[in-house]
Amino acid sequence: MRIAVLGSGNVGRAVAAGLSKAGHDVVVGTRDTSRPELEQWSAESGVPLVEQPEAGRHAEVLVNATPGQASAGALAAAGGAELDGTIVLDVANPLDFSAGFPPSLSVCNTDSLAESLQRAFPSLRVVKALNTVYMEVMVDPGQLAEPSSLFVAGDDADAKSTVVDMLTSLGWDRDQIFDLGELAAARGAEAYVLLWLRLMRSLGTATFNVRVVRAG
Repeated sequence: MRIAVLGSGNVGRAVAAGLSKAGHDVVVGTRDTSRPELEQWSAESGVPLVEQPEAGRHAEVLVNATPGQASAGALAAAGGAELDGTIVLDVANPLDFSAGFPPSLSVCNTDSLAESLQRAFPSLRVVKALNTVYMEVMVDPGQLAEPSSLFVAGDDADAKSTVVDMLTSLGWDRDQIFDLGELAAARGAEAYVLLWLRLMRSLGTATFNVRVVRAG
């Protein structure tokens, strides 16, 4: 699958390297392809760096791994308004650090980052997933002691199916990927980050996840 990751920070690089290792044709779209640390990472990972418009043209699936406040601008730079039907896997959270740590959410309750991106780019097909786990767990769930749960939300069933296939290629257990329904469910998935941050502090590590267990 041809995948372009928007965002060259730690999350974007981790996701891009993991998807490339899983056999996908991956590029990273960034505003500055000449930064020495990015060039070194690209050489080591084998994942090409491209300008954002080229990333948009490359992609069957765009992965939004930018900070929430920058996400709409990154999609616009990638040509989101012209990319009819392209799937966007939105892994970002709308974190607001203006009052320090822990952050609050810049959008919540009656809206979500994912929904705002869908409204801004109605020709794209936005799917929310992977935002509930740490970047290392995103691409290597097998490092945890047992299979754990992941959630997807989106208005387009075919787009969600494609994303689920991507997730299973990374090692996620299909039986533990839960379809939450329409994209409005991203409100809950994004709000979970507030609990996740407290769990991280309590556990002393970011390398964890939760598992949904049904009644026996």
